[in-house]
Amino acid sequence: MPDPDDPTREVAIRDEMIRLGQLLKLAGFAASGGDARAMLEAGVVTVNGEAESRRGRQLHSGDLIAVGDEAVRIA
Repeated sequence: MPDPDDPTREVAIRDEMIRLGQLLKLAGFAASGGDARAMLEAGVVTVNGEAESRRGRQLHSGDLIAVGDEAVRIA
């Protein structure tokens, strides 16, 4: 059961892995690949608490991605 005090959304993926650029679009953080790249270059994206700049970074179930004060966890 989701914790009502936890603002983290869950995003389901259909495969074992998704690349960070794809996830940013799927989760609604970026409208396009260019938007995703700009966000990564600006240093506003973290994966599991660490800054990430690689659009091709592989993400798996349980990874936590944050952009500013919004976060999603891969289900």
